[in-house]
Amino acid sequence: MSDFDISTPTMTSSLNDARNDTGRVAFCGPYVLSAITGYPISKVEAAVNAYRKLPPDLQYRVKGTYADEVEAALAVYGFEMVLKETFMHLERKKRPTVWTWMQKPRNAWAHYILAIHKGKEGHWILIKGVKMCDTFTEGKWTFVVDGPHRGARIMDIFEVKKSIDV
Repeated sequence: MSDFDISTPTMTSSLNDARNDTGRVAFCGPYVLSAITGYPISKVEAAVNAYRKLPPDLQYRVKGTYADEVEAALAVYGFEMVLKETFMHLERKKRPTVWTWMQKPRNAWAHYILAIHKGKEGHWILIKGVKMCDTFTEGKWTFVVDGPHRGARIMDIFEVKKSIDV
């Protein structure tokens, strides 16, 4: 049994708040993973570090994540992540904002991970229905209309669902 699969969270129809049990600042990737899976940030960081195949003495907090690392950590907990749309071929000013994307029809039961621009950095946010969760909301779900990222430009959109194989 590994560090990141000790206890199974209860799956509910409600939204899981991300749980930062590390006692330190956590970053957007682990927050998004925690909110989807229901596991605390320490467990999802362990899954990301396992995917990175780092020796135990180099397994630090997870500061930045790539899409393949997020996808691999989700797979550990029985979820699959699929790229639905990319806007990387467009120049930044022509990419849709989070708010314009929210006006389009989508699956209300699926989680959507959006890779957005936040200043010069990339940032992960999680959307389900009309609510969003990330580090700026401290892992709590808030309405997108009230959230801090309405005008942020989207790079990629990933859909996350419970894997049928599990």
